[in-house]
Amino acid sequence: MRKLRTLTLAAALLGLSVAQTQVVMAQASDTAPASATTKQQQKAQHKAARKARRAKKNADLKQLEKNGYNPTGGRNDYPQDLQNAQKKIDQQKANGTAPASAP
Repeated sequence: MRKLRTLTLAAALLGLSVAQTQVVMAQASDTAPASATTKQQQKAQHKAARKARRAKKNADLKQLEKNGYNPTGGRNDYPQDLQNAQKKIDQQKANGTAPASAP
């Protein structure tokens, strides 16, 4: 009788350990695609953010160029040209007028 209980208990424990292993393996395989998807989503979000920053930078530079700043021009009056163009843009924004258009 004692051997039967021991064998039954051993079989039950073996069955539980096998079942737990299968559940753990199933969970591990389920999380792999989810993490890959999350990584892909993060990559797409970073790419979109980079594109937005680049577009804003280019728009700001175009606006400065339309208001007199020449990034490839002479470096003798570099900071003053940039500051003057920024002042023009700030005045236009304060007055509610449209920024100057390129000639």
